[in-house]
Amino acid sequence: MANKYLTTTLPYVNADPHVGFAYELVAADALVRYWKATGDDVFFNTGTDEHGQKIAGKADEKGESRQAYVDHYANEFRKLIPALGVSEDIHFIRTTDERHKKAAEELWRRCEAAGDIYKKKYKGLYCVGDEMFVKESELVDGRCANHPNLELEEIEEENYFFKLSNYQSYLEEYLSRDGVIVPEWRRQEARSFVKKGLEDFSISREKARLDWGIPVPGDENQVMYVWFDALTNYVSTLGWPEDTEGNYEKFWKSGEPMQIAGKDQVRFQSVMWQAMLKSAGLAPTAKVLYHGFITSGGQKMSKSLGNVVSPFELVSRYGTEATRYLLLRHVHPFEDTDVTWERLDEWYNAGLVNGIGNLTARILKMSETHLGAFEAHDFISEMKGMEEYDCKSALDYLWSRIQALDEKIAETEPFKLVKTEPERAKAILEELRADLYRLSIELRPFMPATAVTIEEAVKANKKPENLFARID
Repeated sequence: MANKYLTTTLPYVNADPHVGFAYELVAADALVRYWKATGDDVFFNTGTDEHGQKIAGKADEKGESRQAYVDHYANEFRKLIPALGVSEDIHFIRTTDERHKKAAEELWRRCEAAGDIYKKKYKGLYCVGDEMFVKESELVDGRCANHPNLELEEIEEENYFFKLSNYQSYLEEYLSRDGVIVPEWRRQEARSFVKKGLEDFSISREKARLDWGIPVPGDENQVMYVWFDALTNYVSTLGWPEDTEGNYEKFWKSGEPMQIAGKDQVRFQSVMWQAMLKSAGLAPTAKVLYHGFITSGGQKMSKSLGNVVSPFELVSRYGTEATRYLLLRHVHPFEDTDVTWERLDEWYNAGLVNGIGNLTARILKMSETHLGAFEAHDFISEMKGMEEYDCKSALDYLWSRIQALDEKIAETEPFKLVKTEPERAKAILEELRADLYRLSIELRPFMPATAVTIEEAVKANKKPENLFARID
């Protein structure tokens, strides 16, 4: 048994939730459910990032107060938890929470006491999308690589900076450790970035230009830059720095703290954040899992491009359990995945209607007619793929077993044998029912409600209502 901590990134609340974050949340939930099933104690975190220039601008455009604006969107993201069937004991941190603000201020003071914060005038190209300055060498066709549709702004002002350059050797050593980043090629990407040399980065904005943020301790004319503020949530949610309940000590300092993030977050999560932790005297993140993007028609889904698929639309069309299946089995855990409504319908019908739904109905209809009560038993789960944080591989394996059971029914034809060799037919049906029960247990991290429905139906020895209705 281990003490594990897993957090998603905090989505920026300047628009409605999109399917990319829904995938991140559901993938994290599946891992958490799997770990709990194997006996681990897990602290699970998500929340919302609510400060910064983009949010202030959007609120002003709508004529709303900043707090009212973020309250609305934080609630929309909170709705994802029941909509996607996410564990109810998940912790939800908001960067406008008072406890978070106090933690961000304490992190600032510690980094400042370490000599890693200084003030200087700076002039450069600023990407509102990333809320950070972009070097000329990082431009692609004169634009930010992450937000090619946004114009860069040339800004000159006096800000506080964090001495990232002080942590060159530390970060090279940290990133040399196997497993601190999954997949491996993202770790090599981070190492290459660090080896090119690190530049200090801005961690504040002039309050005259941006007043929606946490005030810099000791300087009422500056507010914290959104990254310095938001990243602190990973420890503020645990009750740091007071740690009155001992969660920071248990799950971060003495446990195994892990994060899941999109592939565009490598610099922020595995470089900047790790340096900030070291500066403040805190333990590093043990592992960061980076997933790819969900694209549509070959383009990244993004709020700024306007091609976002709403997770609530997915749930409306397919239901909670099917949405979890579609995301976890058909979105690659580390590479980009292109998704269309046509593909989703196809995956739904093939895997759920014709797959687990049809198999459950076939086995339990025969079982109900020809067998007696089922005796539940313990077994050793194989669950291939989960130790590599790969939900897709785990589900591919489970569905290969579903296919094998279908083939077994086709080959042995127990529905015919019951007339000619009833005892042999019953033995085959006992095996099929036991295998279905085992599948239901192993399905729990991915489709918890479906797993319970199948498990209870097996125990009752009664065919349930159709699990999934066909979509034409």
